[in-house]
Amino acid sequence: MSHGDGIAQPPAEQLAGSIDTGSINKQRRYFLIGATAVVGAAGVVGAAVPFVASWSPSAKARALGAPATIDISKLQTGEMLGPTPAWRGQPIFVLSRTPESVETLKVANDNLADPESTNPEQQPAFAQNAWRSLRPEIGIYVGLCTHLGCSPKYYGKVQPEPFDPDWKGGFFCPCHGSRFDLAGRVVKSVPAPDNLPVPPYRFVSDTVVVIGEDEETA
Repeated sequence: MSHGDGIAQPPAEQLAGSIDTGSINKQRRYFLIGATAVVGAAGVVGAAVPFVASWSPSAKARALGAPATIDISKLQTGEMLGPTPAWRGQPIFVLSRTPESVETLKVANDNLADPESTNPEQQPAFAQNAWRSLRPEIGIYVGLCTHLGCSPKYYGKVQPEPFDPDWKGGFFCPCHGSRFDLAGRVVKSVPAPDNLPVPPYRFVSDTVVVIGEDEETA
């Protein structure tokens, strides 16, 4: 077929056949795959950012686990300081025992469930003794009953109490009747299964104690 300009043109089907449509489709397919991969990778990165960020503890979480300093200079013999929410959001009991109380704690007591503090999870190694503390006269305990986490009350005097006519001093949990001696050791046949926990701690002076650190971790 010829046109008015005198130049012969090939048939339309020949023009179509001269273009490599397979090559174009292949290139187009590669482009779509590549674009999809880029978008998908961006989505994965976007999703990973908040996930990875969740690995880093918040300022509040770090603060809850941070050591706490307590000044015990005003603590009188026979009295207790606290409960003070001083460490990891937990109340801390700090009590000053009388010399008579310290001697009483040394005496074997068959009424205690774990008098030797054999459960290592309840206290650091330095507190595995009769008074469960670094200093015999100063006791430091997490003020949460090991039954359901209630806060026991301090009854430091050796005198008959409604819950125990032979009370020798210690802690009583009014929620379910658990009792602990002045070293935080639980008595037998009460709901609480373990002694009061002893947190890690160290003295930086005679009247200042750091809760959350001991001599090994400081």
